[in-house]
Amino acid sequence: MAAAGPKPTTQRTLALVVLVAAGIVGLPVAAAFLDGPSTEDLVLPVHVAVVAALGAVVGALLPGVAGAGSSRARGAGIGVLVGVAAALVGAALFYLLLN
Repeated sequence: MAAAGPKPTTQRTLALVVLVAAGIVGLPVAAAFLDGPSTEDLVLPVHVAVVAALGAVVGALLPGVAGAGSSRARGAGIGVLVGVAAALVGAALFYLLLN
């Protein structure tokens, strides 16, 4: 009997929680590192790129993110898309809380 791994819905939920948390926490962290007169325009693009890269890693490690039986490459691609969405949600939430 083959060992059963985590269900795809469990993997999707875990990936979503990790990426949304990274999206929320990542913007202030990026702003702390890139706070300067010549780098302040890079905060949001760096934030989105870092969370998208984290999404690719999470999607590759949890291929159930893209559906049961999906390849690691497809999981990484879906992870990037979810990462970008999570980064934008985090940025929007951050800006809403500031106003």
